[in-house]
Amino acid sequence: MTTATPAGSPTDSAPAAATDSAPAGSPTDSAPAAATAPPTSDPATPINETDALAPEPSARTAWPWIVVGLALVLVLAFLTKFLDKNVPGWLADTDLSRVAKSIEYPIYAIVIGLLGNVVITVTGLRDRLAPAFRTEFFIKTGLVLLGVSINLSLLVTAAGPAIVQALLLITTVFLFTWWLGGVLKLDDKLRALLSSAVSICGVSAAIAAAGAVKAKREQLAYAASLVILFALPSIFLLPWLADVFGLSPAVAGAWIGGNIDTTAAVTAAGTLAGDDALKIATIVKVTQNALIGVVAVALTAYFAYKVERSTTSARPRPIELWRRFPKFVIGFIAASVLGTIFANSVSKADNAATQAVATNLRTWFLILAFVSIGLEFRVRSLREAGWRPIVVFASATVVNIVVALALAAILFRNFTL
Repeated sequence: MTTATPAGSPTDSAPAAATDSAPAGSPTDSAPAAATAPPTSDPATPINETDALAPEPSARTAWPWIVVGLALVLVLAFLTKFLDKNVPGWLADTDLSRVAKSIEYPIYAIVIGLLGNVVITVTGLRDRLAPAFRTEFFIKTGLVLLGVSINLSLLVTAAGPAIVQALLLITTVFLFTWWLGGVLKLDDKLRALLSSAVSICGVSAAIAAAGAVKAKREQLAYAASLVILFALPSIFLLPWLADVFGLSPAVAGAWIGGNIDTTAAVTAAGTLAGDDALKIATIVKVTQNALIGVVAVALTAYFAYKVERSTTSARPRPIELWRRFPKFVIGFIAASVLGTIFANSVSKADNAATQAVATNLRTWFLILAFVSIGLEFRVRSLREAGWRPIVVFASATVVNIVVALALAAILFRNFTL
């Protein structure tokens, strides 16, 4: 689901990751500019990921820098594509041949984005360029395009176990995180953000929760940084473990989709695990993303009537469920329906040609998203709330890994693609 948000984008970039803009200063020693700003969003309107965490340049100077930032993302994306295409050939006759063939574009994109992160930090351009790193928009556009290649029959058959997994996994991980946060005496609002982020879909869920509980912007920035910190290694670790454990593509995909917090990272890990695993991972993650609205409305009601105990708190309206619902889920399903209808009404050759175009376009959007993940990564905010939130998030991540693997093995063990 980064899953997710800028207007018109699928509610994960994000990200995606994971996925927020960072301030000037190095990735390791710069605090987010937004961290000191008071929250301004009404809980009825979910905080926009980029707006919440990125600096706020004046209207006069914003657009030129956004154009420059987008140009930077495009240049790094072309560099990613160039390396992905040529490195295996360059190293074909060396001892690194097997390694070069196994490295795919998500790895190049993230590493190049991290290197770009260092450059724009050192040059002091990060604040100005940050609004252009639209991970949420890129990743969710890519996922809608992925829907074109997923036959409706697969979406329908996978939806049942995906819904069961999502409900059990979200409930278990959310309640564990909330409980442990209480044991370690975290602020209730930060507990809500961490619980939502680790159990549903990372930054997008944290944003929805932040709007619901009126969290401080520094709390949102902190939660988002934790999401990215834990999602990045998962991109490489889970596909490797799936191979070590000998998991089927369906089980591997369900494990990746249910466990990794951001939609962008799920897509990257699924890509490394294979096309079949990617399809199942996406369906599972989309199912979890769809529950963002339900959790956000529940948190709104809980904080309004129990935590804050204010007699003047506005009663949450049913329309909030729709406002918080990740709209890209509808686009993903619609693309699957249209793709299936098209595939059944044209020749195999015409369908293959159309799928190739959609796949190429999807790849470009995903590369843009993964580059943006690297550009947006920041570390300093992780030090600002001390060790307790890190312990809570790390413990919840371990629980998430174990429970997601168990559920995936049970629910998808006999699933055929």
